[in-house]
Amino acid sequence: MTTPQSPVLALRDVHLTLSSRAGEVHILHGVNLAVGPGEAVGIVGPSGSGKTSLLMVMSGLEPATSGTVTLAGESLSGKSEEELARIRRETVGIVFQSFHLIPTLTAIENVAIPMEFRGLSDATARATEALKRVGLSHRLDHYPGQLSGGEQQRVAIARALAAGAKVLLADEPTGNLDQDTGNAIIDLLFDLKTREGATLLLVTHDRSLAARCGRIIEVRDGKVSEGA
Repeated sequence: MTTPQSPVLALRDVHLTLSSRAGEVHILHGVNLAVGPGEAVGIVGPSGSGKTSLLMVMSGLEPATSGTVTLAGESLSGKSEEELARIRRETVGIVFQSFHLIPTLTAIENVAIPMEFRGLSDATARATEALKRVGLSHRLDHYPGQLSGGEQQRVAIARALAAGAKVLLADEPTGNLDQDTGNAIIDLLFDLKTREGATLLLVTHDRSLAARCGRIIEVRDGKVSEGA
């Protein structure tokens, strides 16, 4: 008899309220969600529904106003910024629509720097291997400005996976790419997810893309439901 695996990510009655000039804005309303190890979950919903905010709360980049978020067995509640940063470095890889590469660092330096912050002595070797896995072994010493959009997103994916992230959060990762390049990036994400055994949460406006995931979560007016 097999024992059910604990969720790698769990949200319990999560609310998110932010302040604005017009007053408080209620973004997430009582979100409950559990994601198991190795799952692929597509997150869909209209613009402004709270999809990106949900990812921010999952990663601890935005603290929940109330409720609990547990990531890889650790509760994010009450953690200091230093503790949250440590959990992210050890657990989460994030791929944004805008690549968020440091323009003054080469591809290998962009991938290695998060691991250097963790004190890993083999950061450069890991970065080299990660860039090789995404097909950029010939671009190690190139700066972001010397790379195409698709290549920059590959660097971002390599950075997310190089340190052995258990959870990969992707927020519209093809939004700034043409269709063919975007399709290649998505194929790469799913291939690496399978090979690395990582959990993938993919925010997308494209339901056909979300359908490649094992589950679809729909966010509408700050509430989450299983999509069709």
